Amino acid sequence: MFDFSIVTTWFDQLLKVTLGCPDWLAILIECVLVGVVVLTAYALIACLMIFMERKVCAYFQCRLGPMRVGPWGTLQIFADVFKMLIKEIFFVDKADKLLYALAPVLVIVASVGTFCFLPWNKGMGILDFNVGLFLITAISSIGVVGIFLAGWGSNNKYSVVSAMRAAVQMISYEMSLCLCLITAVILTGTMQVSGIVDYQTGPWNWLIVKGHVPAIIAFVVFLIAGNAEANRGPFDMAEAESELTAGHHTEYSGMGFGFFYLAEFLNLFIIAGIAAMVFLGGWAPLNIGIDAFDTVMNYIPGFVWFFGKTLAVVWLLMWIKWTFPRLRIDQILKLEWKYLMPLSLINLVLMTVVVALGLYLK
Repeated sequence: MFDFSIVTTWFDQLLKVTLGCPDWLAILIECVLVGVVVLTAYALIACLMIFMERKVCAYFQCRLGPMRVGPWGTLQIFADVFKMLIKEIFFVDKADKLLYALAPVLVIVASVGTFCFLPWNKGMGILDFNVGLFLITAISSIGVVGIFLAGWGSNNKYSVVSAMRAAVQMISYEMSLCLCLITAVILTGTMQVSGIVDYQTGPWNWLIVKGHVPAIIAFVVFLIAGNAEANRGPFDMAEAESELTAGHHTEYSGMGFGFFYLAEFLNLFIIAGIAAMVFLGGWAPLNIGIDAFDTVMNYIPGFVWFFGKTLAVVWLLMWIKWTFPRLRIDQILKLEWKYLMPLSLINLVLMTVVVALGLYLK
């Protein structure tokens, strides 16, 4: 498996030794380059998610989806992005100007910040702290504030109702989401993203296999809670167009709306990426203990494994969205507080017993 840290170390030595840059300048150049790469990848993956959503939706509804702009409709997304960029951004009368302008920024900052923790390949993590999972949950929570401020600052009753729904829904499902991550931490013994993936390298070491029953339960609950956290169907009550026009971003135009739109689709990718990282091995290849098979699998680059697993989970979440009808807000909260939350707590105890007694696969 190729270690990308070889490339980053070479580039750091190129700046400091070969070109003679002082430490502060080398760090500045590296940070700027990483920032450009992150934002470019963020935008391109958002376009991929939007295109995939349209095609998957069309598939489930026996339609073709975008077909006219570019081959197989591949340029439709870029046409939509261009249209959004040239639209006028206006402020609503009697709206709270500061909160109205701040809301989409908070939403996109939370999404990009969480995006930076995804482990693309061995040695290719952008942010990798020893409390990585804790920071992921903390930074992603900023998005709740952004959505609430968008509704509150828009001077629109539909947006306020949407903001209230979104806040109570996202805060509620964060509980189950965090409990599932804690379940994984109990087995791996670390909150560091790279440590969790390293733990899953080797034959049959993916957490969903090694942790068997409690890991599978945590994976399923994580997908349900993650779907709700990202405001995806059937949990998209915050943007129920039949009731609330467009929810908290009803009064936004141009790239103000674009930020919410980008964050929604990237949050879907992020939830899938975290699920792949914690439960499916991240960039770790599928090894089954047979040398010939494992050698072939190890030749496949780590980022291919990570992308493949993440897109498979994205497909599953899109399948769920376009299969089940939208739930009522009382049904959404009942599912969390009466079923998922108790199940997550019981599963946490079960994983603790499994680890304490050494009942996991070794």
